[in-house]
Amino acid sequence: MSWHPQYRSSKFRHVYGKAASKDKCYDCVPITRNVHDNHFCAVNPHFIAVVTECAGGGAFLVIPIHQTGKLDPHYPKICGHKGSVLDIKWNPFNDFVIASCSEDATVKIWDIPKHLLTKNITSPKKELLGHVRRVGLIEWHPTANNILFSSGYDYKIMIWNLDTKEAIISNPVKILDAHKDVVLSMSFNTDGSLLATACRDRKIRLIDPRAGTVLQVASYKSHRVNKVLFLGNMKKLFSTGTSRWNNRQIALWDQNDLSVPLLEEDLDGSSGLLFPFYDSDTHMLYVVGKGDGNIRYYEISPEKPYLNYLMEYRSHLPQKGIGMMPKRGLEVSACEIFRFYKLIPTKSLIEPISMIVPRRSESYQEDIYPLTTGAQPALTAQEWLNGVNKGPLLVSLRPGSGAVNSLLQFPETEPLVETVDLSQHQGQEGKKPLEDLQKPSDNADRIKQLTIEEKLPKNEQKCLSNDFDIFECPPPKTENELLQMFYRQQEEIRRLRELVNQRDVQIKQLQLELRNLCVNRGNY
Repeated sequence: MSWHPQYRSSKFRHVYGKAASKDKCYDCVPITRNVHDNHFCAVNPHFIAVVTECAGGGAFLVIPIHQTGKLDPHYPKICGHKGSVLDIKWNPFNDFVIASCSEDATVKIWDIPKHLLTKNITSPKKELLGHVRRVGLIEWHPTANNILFSSGYDYKIMIWNLDTKEAIISNPVKILDAHKDVVLSMSFNTDGSLLATACRDRKIRLIDPRAGTVLQVASYKSHRVNKVLFLGNMKKLFSTGTSRWNNRQIALWDQNDLSVPLLEEDLDGSSGLLFPFYDSDTHMLYVVGKGDGNIRYYEISPEKPYLNYLMEYRSHLPQKGIGMMPKRGLEVSACEIFRFYKLIPTKSLIEPISMIVPRRSESYQEDIYPLTTGAQPALTAQEWLNGVNKGPLLVSLRPGSGAVNSLLQFPETEPLVETVDLSQHQGQEGKKPLEDLQKPSDNADRIKQLTIEEKLPKNEQKCLSNDFDIFECPPPKTENELLQMFYRQQEEIRRLRELVNQRDVQIKQLQLELRNLCVNRGNY
């Protein structure tokens, strides 16, 4: 019988949660008292939006992300709804557009000005009228621009195309009528071609949203589902809910077989809802409890045991809702890999909580920051509606690697330079002109790097790139492959510079040693 060690190697084994100091929290925020099971908070790198208490209708606040401290009691609100606001979501491709849904059966799209708000905003950019009962959930499509999903208490999910000039849209492009009760949760896979839903009838459904067909149904009786989440490209679903004994429970499902869960685990006997969050870059899963102050986090693996418990962040202050900062808004210099914004209505406080990987080095840690989803859409709304699937466009979080909004633009009118043509090393002809993604000095460094590589023997040329042989790899065919090639070359340039600096230091040390030897011999 073989012996298996009780520990496992992981770079995220010691991740810990760190609450922000009081001066970096948002104080005196009138957080909503609504009992609806939603996050009530949406965050992007510019703003934090939170649903607030409002007499005679529904409203939410939009606060600049750096405006911490006490909030002015007369701070302007977004208050165009006639009923309580139930959900808010920022457009993933425009940090100044937010969607909200309400008990008044409408969905509204708002433009947020770039300057500081001076008065209440009451007129939305667009108004979506289609539901006949209150709308409880909204979700933006992860890769297609201006596609919004809404779910109401009329048991319908509606798909809206916002690429129109009309201010009032009454006809959704598609209505999904596959549910017999209220939809509690919606989640997309990575490219947005599949939609997973959790319904009050205790079933998980896997739906093709464009065809409107239900591909899989999970009706496992011992797990009453509340929230469901796609786990990136792992081809797995994660759900939270309750067991038949009313214990809080988590379950893991195979996307291709929802008959029986791969894993089922009872957590505790509390009554609060569990909100799941997944980071596809680090494969870490966070489970946040409503009504308590705990955040459990796990690491997902493709093989058994699938779910590896790491640690738990604990606090005596219970959270009513939670917001999540996109990866492009994190503090990479502090090795921050995730950030929550915790709503504490008992203290009228919003408290940021950073999940940090402890590292001694202050340099950029590329192993914990792979290429991540950027702020550029991969598809237009019409392309997605026509059946095209495409994964998200990726960007680097390395400081100075370029603005997120302009990394993936390749205008032909800009001056062009020839990048490293990998095909010439394979004896092929033709070069592919691309936009100059580097500064002139970086281009000069790249030319120097190429001359160095040409002078080296073949067996040494392969050692120059980090796990990537640029002479045996075909030329990039997509923008993502091109970006990955670009960042690998940048990393190689940085590594060569460090190597040169180390050699300079060694040369100086040897010169000092020779000088000391000469002095010692002269003394003798």
